[in-house]
Amino acid sequence: MGAVLAVVSQKGGVGKTTTAVNLAAAFARRGMKTLLIDVDPQGSVRYGSGLQRGHPTAGFADYLNGERTLREIILPTALPWLRVILAGSVADEADHATYQQLVRETNVLHDLLTMAEQRCQVVVVDTPPGLGAITRKVLGQTEHVIVPLQCEPLALQTTPQILRLIQDIVATNERLTLDGILLTMYEANNPASDRVVDYVRKHLPANIVFDVLIPRTVATADAFAAGQPVVVRSPADAASQAYVNLATILADRLV
Repeated sequence: MGAVLAVVSQKGGVGKTTTAVNLAAAFARRGMKTLLIDVDPQGSVRYGSGLQRGHPTAGFADYLNGERTLREIILPTALPWLRVILAGSVADEADHATYQQLVRETNVLHDLLTMAEQRCQVVVVDTPPGLGAITRKVLGQTEHVIVPLQCEPLALQTTPQILRLIQDIVATNERLTLDGILLTMYEANNPASDRVVDYVRKHLPANIVFDVLIPRTVATADAFAAGQPVVVRSPADAASQAYVNLATILADRLV
């Protein structure tokens, strides 16, 4: 029996998908059988998860509406222990209302996570930004959650909302544990970044803030542009090493 780890954030652009992709890859590099599932209709996982060139684009949305089987949407990557389920055709649509309704009103997502939990050691779920029905549905079945927090002052304003959501979900899902807030896109010697780090460490309980900082690096952007996790493309990069260290911390809790 494996564990499901959700990556959630109140707003986009905080390194949520980058974190989901690189954690999944770091787990797989440790020899852990890992499945990365993208339920965010923006579908950004497809751009950085190390899929083969010309890979199929069908994914969870197409399984959700009955157009594809589960076997058809589980895709191999360059890492033997990592498989990916993309968001699918919804990522190319302007209107996500039907997709959101199907997630909310059916048990397809619940059944998929249950099946994945039974077959994999780790299931990493990239959720949509915000506090909507899809994120709530995922958290309702998840054991573990991490919250990326960009090291910029504006990001601090959204943190209480996502923490309240997690607290609300715990009332109905007693398995759910906040593994931690992950400070991302840190820029050394940037006063604004340093102020955010100092504020978070002073005002939030130490046990819910990871010691690991994810730095903003050129290699991370280059890896995503090349369609690969930075932990695979540039293992010596500072961000890559930070994600590997985070995966080491989490692996002991998940398995």
